[in-house]
Amino acid sequence: MRTAAIILIVAGLLMLIFRGISYTREKKVVDIGPVEINKKERHSVNWPVYAGGIAIAAGAIMLVAGRKNNSV
Repeated sequence: MRTAAIILIVAGLLMLIFRGISYTREKKVVDIGPVEINKKERHSVNWPVYAGGIAIAAGAIMLVAGRKNNSV
């Protein structure tokens, strides 16, 4: 449980630092024998800022809950 909490905290921090990911995909438009025409399309995946905060909060709650359970 501790490992999952740390992963959530790190993922939340990364989500706050990097607000999204963009990538380029090459799509084949025309392919006629030796002639080939490709088109590059740029895609982006964005997430809301509060999602990183929620991930950090969930990881912190898991850490605190894990410590309370281990001390009993």
